[in-house]
Amino acid sequence: MAKALMIQGTGSGAGKSLLVAALCRIFKDSGVNAAPFKAQNMALNSYITFEGGEIGKAQALQAEAARIEPTVDMNPILLKASGEAGSQVIIHGKVHSTMKVREYYAFKKTAWAAAKESFDRLSKKHELIIMEGAGSPAEINLMDVDIVNMSIAKHAKAPVILVGDIDKGGVFAALYGTVKLLGKDSRHIKAYVINKFRGDMEILRPGLDMISEKTGIPMIGVLPYINNIDLPEEDGLSLQGSNSKFKIRNSKLEKIKIKIVILHLQYISNFTDFDPFMHEPDVEIVYSRNSSEIENADMVIIPGSKNTVKDLMFLKEARLDESIKRAFSKGIQIMGMCGGYQMLGKKIYDPHGIESSHKEVAGLGFLNIETTFEKEKTTCQIEGELVRSSEFGVGNNGLLRGYEIHMGTSSGDIGLFKLRRLSSNSSLILDGSINGNCWGTYIHGIFENDSFRRGIINFLREQRKLPPIDSAIKYSEMKEKAIDALADIVKQNLDMDFINRIIGL
Repeated sequence: MAKALMIQGTGSGAGKSLLVAALCRIFKDSGVNAAPFKAQNMALNSYITFEGGEIGKAQALQAEAARIEPTVDMNPILLKASGEAGSQVIIHGKVHSTMKVREYYAFKKTAWAAAKESFDRLSKKHELIIMEGAGSPAEINLMDVDIVNMSIAKHAKAPVILVGDIDKGGVFAALYGTVKLLGKDSRHIKAYVINKFRGDMEILRPGLDMISEKTGIPMIGVLPYINNIDLPEEDGLSLQGSNSKFKIRNSKLEKIKIKIVILHLQYISNFTDFDPFMHEPDVEIVYSRNSSEIENADMVIIPGSKNTVKDLMFLKEARLDESIKRAFSKGIQIMGMCGGYQMLGKKIYDPHGIESSHKEVAGLGFLNIETTFEKEKTTCQIEGELVRSSEFGVGNNGLLRGYEIHMGTSSGDIGLFKLRRLSSNSSLILDGSINGNCWGTYIHGIFENDSFRRGIINFLREQRKLPPIDSAIKYSEMKEKAIDALADIVKQNLDMDFINRIIGL
């Protein structure tokens, strides 16, 4: 069995995911065959493995940091909140069912067996498993059903490092309280790390000494607050305002920006689809529900949704559908991704009650398509090409790569892209639809294709009578550099010798 190390936090957002990614890169670069693992993740950002399994996007990034292919065993249980219906439960990459909280807790034995099975399988293939907990391990009302923190740490015989977020305030109380509430299970915590520090270390130092004295657990490092980390966020807490927080790296950039407004849906999912735009020098990204911003954008994107029908009805109730129609009539580009693509059609049918009690809902009516929700989810990696390039206004930029995650099948005026699903031997399929200045697709990750993304931006520039520009942004290379930079910061600020000792390397 592989050696293991577990990163737990005093709460959500403490920085566990990125710390695991950094450690995966550090150990991989030191010659250790490491892999990430999170027994259970609750997230609306997901990724599709080569085999067609669905896992949390964070575990895919961690696998990338470890320079290995993501697999379903790295995240055996994924929960995707679907509103009042509860959460969609995905086990080993495939949809099991939709459950409410009490139903899922009653399901604990099955979930626990799946988590152990995946860890054991992963452990046979790697030297070191770097594990991530979820939320806090000290939720005293949930300890008997918790399978993602101390239970799996004990199964893996993994020493635990507890991370506290000082930026939220009360970090020492959070560390101390976690240890005391855990009782005898606190013996598995071998060290503390403080994250997101931006102050005077000399003022902090007495607190570091005192928390160690009070609990007998050493503090092995303080990580600085990192601005513009350039890596995907785990959840939607960051979807406020625009990408102005990103530093301008080139003083010669034009002041005129192409403005892309992404509708901030109630059940927005896979918003990391749009991260590549964040780093383009001539683009401003805004997440918004503001009519004025929608009607004055260069491009409006309706993103994916975990509850397409509810978000469609929300747009109508908020009268944002009228804003989108006015934007369309002004010639502003309207784009729909996955659930957003479905909303742009004429009708959505839900005969099996997959998402709601509504058997039929009128879409926004921009695209000549209709969608029917089915019981089986389509999950696969794809490669393909743009077919209707002359109508699209963007040239054919070669092979496109991405992945599909959707419950519905759309029919009608389909054929913007021609795709091949990599996990099956199926024939070529058509995807996407276009109608004037409105288009949509099921292809997640399409904007990670550098030439395609730049083609879209230059098309928007042309509409503004701005000259096209060549961007040096290569998104995959940028992520690699960002992971390396994060790993360097962690290596410089944590006691890696101590970590190696508690692992037994």
